[in-house]
Amino acid sequence: MSAYASTHGISLRPHAKTHKSLELARLQLEHGAVGLTAAKVSEAEVLSSVCGDLLLAYPVVDENRAGRAAALAGRVDLKVAIDSVHSAQLLSRSAASAGVTVGVLVDLDVGLHRTGVQSADAAVKLAQAIDRLPGLSLSGIFCYPGHIWDATDQQGPALGKVAEQLQQAIDLWKRLGLSTEIVSGGSTPTAYQSHLVPQVTEIRPGTYPYNDMNTVTGGYCSIEDCAARIVVTVVSDAVPDQVVIDAGSKTLAADRCVPDPESGHGYVMEYPAARITKLSEEHGQVDFGACPTRPEVGDRLTVIPNHICPCINLQDTLWLSTRGGQWKPMAVDARGKQG
Repeated sequence: MSAYASTHGISLRPHAKTHKSLELARLQLEHGAVGLTAAKVSEAEVLSSVCGDLLLAYPVVDENRAGRAAALAGRVDLKVAIDSVHSAQLLSRSAASAGVTVGVLVDLDVGLHRTGVQSADAAVKLAQAIDRLPGLSLSGIFCYPGHIWDATDQQGPALGKVAEQLQQAIDLWKRLGLSTEIVSGGSTPTAYQSHLVPQVTEIRPGTYPYNDMNTVTGGYCSIEDCAARIVVTVVSDAVPDQVVIDAGSKTLAADRCVPDPESGHGYVMEYPAARITKLSEEHGQVDFGACPTRPEVGDRLTVIPNHICPCINLQDTLWLSTRGGQWKPMAVDARGKQG
């Protein structure tokens, strides 16, 4: 990912919400990342021990988080993506009170329809409001093309629309003398096509260090590229054509596979034709009807989950395989944080 970004003159700011690990954060920074992205103030607080350039990719809308963001801005270069005047005013009061400056990116909706102002005109109005407020520095534009799950060779038209929306906003901003130093975008599914949106100055892929069945099924990587696998144990084979594993929703999470929602709750490495059909809290029911054999009680299996991000947040520790063939524990440092 670093090589791709460097080749195309795009800065890489990985989203650490996937791994929540200081060790992996250090590796990403050592491999050329300009900084890191966080989803929560609490994640950013943890990451600040290894990174001095952080982007909070989530709106701050209450006094507690605004105050903590301002305190963090006293220690690191902090930028926050927002889509409301309410957020801007809260951050401004906290930053001015703390005597710090918080960088702010205007969140522009480019198609996901989750957060983000809805037009270039709305982006300009919010940018002007931010530019007038003490304690804030207008840093540019933020977007997230999370709605694009096309095959990589078919993403051009959708990314072209994103480019058009960004350019419309940038043209308006420049006309009014507003800063567009940073245009932050990207996702793991679109990461290697980011050059098709030439306005983007940095990308924020999150899933790519581990990958999962979302990225495999979408064609963005292969099974061999999935670094994180969950080792499970067969605890029951009493029901015909089924075994039960000791991994339910509290381990695999309940997310369906985005490109193939009916594919089940993960991929069993040793039995590709098996299908994890149902999850309860501690039980995973696996259909082996399409398999010539099935495992026995006590056997270990390896599962690649659909969506690795929530799975990581359900674990305290991962085991990292070293180049020397040894295994060492790796803490999920920022898991379970509030706010």
